[in-house]
Amino acid sequence: MKRVLTAAISLCFVSLLHAQVDAKLADAVKHAKVSLDTGLKASEREGKPISGKFELDEGKLQLSVYTEKAAKFYEVVVDHTSGKIAKTEEITTGDDLTAAKAQSAAMTHAKKSLRQAVRDAQKTHKGFRAVSVVPEEKDSHPVATVTLVKDHETQTATKKLD
Repeated sequence: MKRVLTAAISLCFVSLLHAQVDAKLADAVKHAKVSLDTGLKASEREGKPISGKFELDEGKLQLSVYTEKAAKFYEVVVDHTSGKIAKTEEITTGDDLTAAKAQSAAMTHAKKSLRQAVRDAQKTHKGFRAVSVVPEEKDSHPVATVTLVKDHETQTATKKLD
C-alpha cells in the first residue's frame, strides 16, 4: 500500500511539474515577437522545414526548426525577437536524427507546407498561438499536429498535408 501511495504522489508531482513547464512556455511565448509561421519561413534559407517548435532551453525561450537540405538535417534556431537565424547545426546522431528522418519521411508526400498547416490551425482556433508543428504519417497520409496555446490553455489540431 505504501508503494502505491508513493507512486501516486510521484505521478501527481510529475504531472504538476509538466503543467508548470507548459505554463512557463505559454508565458514565455506571449512575449515572442516572432510567430512559428515566421520562424518556419526564416528557416527556409537553410532547407525545407520539416518541424518547428518553441521551447525553453535552460529557461530561455528558443524557436527551433528542423530542416532538410541535400539529404542532411539541420536544427535552425531562429531569434524569437528579430526573426533572424541565430544558429544552424547539422543533426548527425541520436534521437534528434531519428525524429528528423521520420519527419522528413512524412513530408515526402505532403502537398501543403507546415506553414500552411500552422495558418489553418490558427484560423480554426481564434486567439490561440501556434507553438509547435510536427508532421507524421497517419493511415498512409501526411498530417501535421499543431499545438496551440492561449494563456495556459492548450489545444491540438491535426491538419492534412495532402
